[in-house]
This record gives sequence, C-alpha cells and structure tokens, in this order.
Amino acid sequence: MADFILSNEPVIRLGFFIGIFALMACWEVLAPRRKPLYGRLRRWPSNLGIVVLNTLLLRLLFPAAAVGAALLAEQGGWGLFNYYRLPFWLAALASVILLDLIIYLQHVLFHAAPLLWRLHRMHHADLDYDLTTGARFHPVEIILSMLIKLAFVIALGAPPAAVVIFEILLNATAMFNHSNIRLPRPIDRVLRWIVVTPDMHRVHHSVLIDETNSNFGFNLPWWDRLFGTYRDQPRAGHEKMTIGLNMFRDPADLRLDRMLIQPLIGPAGDYTIQGRDSAAAERTPPPQDRSQ
Repeated sequence: MADFILSNEPVIRLGFFIGIFALMACWEVLAPRRKPLYGRLRRWPSNLGIVVLNTLLLRLLFPAAAVGAALLAEQGGWGLFNYYRLPFWLAALASVILLDLIIYLQHVLFHAAPLLWRLHRMHHADLDYDLTTGARFHPVEIILSMLIKLAFVIALGAPPAAVVIFEILLNATAMFNHSNIRLPRPIDRVLRWIVVTPDMHRVHHSVLIDETNSNFGFNLPWWDRLFGTYRDQPRAGHEKMTIGLNMFRDPADLRLDRMLIQPLIGPAGDYTIQGRDSAAAERTPPPQDRSQ
C-alpha cells in the first residue's frame, strides 16, 4: 500500500484535490451557510490564481517537496521513527497526528509575531468565506511553511507514505472547513470532536480580534480544546458575522496584485495575539461591507 501511494503520489494528490473541490463547490451551491456578499467571478480568479502561483513556486524551489525530505530521512536513518523502528501503521498514525500539531503551533505563531502576521493576514483578508479561502496564502508564507514542514518531517523521520497521506488530508480538510456549506447543528456538534468543521473554523475568520485569535486548527480539532483557543460560536452568529479584517474592506483588495502587496500595507500589530489594541477593537462594531 505504501509503495502504491509513493509511486502514484502526483496522480493521487491531484485526484483528491479535484474530487473534493468539485464536491464542496456543488455543496456550497445546493446548501449554502451564508449568502455570499461577492460573486465567484469577483473572488475566485484571484484565489485560484494564487493557488497556481504557489504550486509553481513550490515545484520550482522544492521539486521533491515534503515527501522527498521523508525519503531522504529514511535513506539516512534520520529522525525519531527511523531510529525507533515501529510498525508502519503506528509510525504513520503518529506522524499524521504530530504533523497536525506542528501545523496548529505554526498557525498560532503566524498570529503572534507581527512580521509573520503581515504574511498570514492575506488569508484573512478575503471578504467572503468559501472553499477557495482555504488555499489563499501569500507565496512567502507558503515557502516558510514548507521549510518548517521539511524540518519536522526529517526530525520525526515520518514515513514517506504518511507524509503524502497527511498532505492529502490537510488539503481536503482545508477545503472542507473553509467551505460555505450548511451542516445540521447536531451533526456539527458531534463532527467537530473529530475534524474541524466549517462552523468551527469560520469563527477564526471573524473581523473581531478575539474571534480571529481562536480555533486555529485546520484538520484535527483537539489542539484548540487542549490549549484553550477553542471558541464555540461567533457572537453575531454565522449568518450575521463579518468576515475579514478591518483594514482591508475595499473590494479592490480582492484582486491578485493587491493581495500580493498586502504584507507591505499598514500596521502589523493590531490583530496579533499580543496586539495592544485588541480589547478596544473587540468593543468596536465591525465595519459594514461595501456592496459590489
């Protein structure tokens, strides 16, 4: 099974991406959670354009990507699970869980450090919330994230097949939990103990600072509960909450060229975890979105 995954890694990843994207896109049309403020023609070209740009950039800089680092560690006998020989299933399961914890901690770090927040806030500056928001990341953040992932893949000695499984899961759950879909409340209440649901993660994209700095998980929901960053619901409710950031409310900011220069614009610290103005900002009513 592991050999099959490794030998067909590009096809498997592309197949899962297309399949999950199509499923979520149809679900958003059939059962939307919120009424979109901006049409797909306004947002999707830029959000999908950044996906293409980031994919090409990663392939250029890291041709073998994280699975290549795992293969290198395996050949050199580097890392925890290459030193302590465990059954494949146990090493793979532990690797997926620990890599997800690393992603959670990395996400918190990008909200804590002003310089890193400048990069990450492009993800939060989307004025609507749907499956394309889950892939909207600045290229510099993508490069830094890959370097962090490579370091921990080698340190863990994660099995190469487990790295492929983890990346497929992360990509799929990012599209799922950023999607504008409606789940029955009882199902959501149970499901969010197993995986981050759209209603759980949408809180993280609130314009209110205390809500932005909650629900950092992308895949597994346990870390937010364990580390005290979990918030059940947004104060205004999901239909009425405002998505985005206070400083990027102009629809022109949805353009790809404007997205790429957002790290250079304005102050960095207002939304960071230790931002001095957090309490004041939480008391400030969110701005009204401009009409199309």
